[in-house]
Amino acid sequence: MVSSRTYEQRLDTLAKARKAGLKLCCGGIFGMGETRADRVGLLHELSKLDPHPESVPINMLVPISGTPLAGSAPIGAVELARIVAVARIVFPGSWVRLSAGREGMTEEGQALCLIAGANSIFVGDRLLTTDNPGEDRDLSLMEAMKFSFEKA
Repeated sequence: MVSSRTYEQRLDTLAKARKAGLKLCCGGIFGMGETRADRVGLLHELSKLDPHPESVPINMLVPISGTPLAGSAPIGAVELARIVAVARIVFPGSWVRLSAGREGMTEEGQALCLIAGANSIFVGDRLLTTDNPGEDRDLSLMEAMKFSFEKA
């Protein structure tokens, strides 16, 4: 989608950040018209980073009116849970974060992703450009699942 940098340049930037001693937070936005092979390819490419990223956010596209992807069909919760499950297996020591797109998900869909292996969510009103469900809904979800949680 972005033409100002090549994919290789992005990977080089990650290597430079790691070399500079920074922790990495890199994952993907899913539901942008990619195939399952594309999804696997992204996770495979990130798995080559040594060490693995400390944080791997799994974002679901939130179509925004007036943008090129405004009409994108959403991916379902089961498909997102599959992505989370693969990320959990591939990145056993990383924080796999259920990130953008949660506002549009049901409590059951979010629960499925947490059971599949997401071990973190972003809490608060907004996540960069998209809304989060809000602390009340997040606390309700954690309580319904009998999960304990820590504020970072």
